[in-house]
Amino acid sequence: MYRKILIALDNSPADGSIVPHVAELAQRFGSAILLLHVADGFAARCFVSLNLAESEEMKADRAYLEKTADDLREKKLIVEIRLALGNPPTEILKTAQDENCDLIALAGHGHRLFGDIFHGSTITQVRHKTTIPLLLVRAQKK
Repeated sequence: MYRKILIALDNSPADGSIVPHVAELAQRFGSAILLLHVADGFAARCFVSLNLAESEEMKADRAYLEKTADDLREKKLIVEIRLALGNPPTEILKTAQDENCDLIALAGHGHRLFGDIFHGSTITQVRHKTTIPLLLVRAQKK
């Protein structure tokens, strides 16, 4: 049913809510997992156009992806990672399409009105522009 599942990670505690759900799905269906983080700071957005060096934040993001992938691989799952640069909704949609993903998994922070105005809503933008099924999990409050 799901050959490849994209998990969009934001390198926050919310990731701890979505990763276990997808790991279980992947085990049940024999799915591969693609972990994606979109770096969207100044260095990431201008990386190519200004020929910048990878920022410390981007290096930390890559290390986070590798650690998360290693944890999933210990469960005998097939995992790839991607660090994309730019606008998160745009890059999530582009990567899911380019990689032929069957499911996009996202954790929701539960922002409301002002939170969405100030933080934007990646989920809203992705859900309105994709034809790929979505799995949305509400982030657990700590």
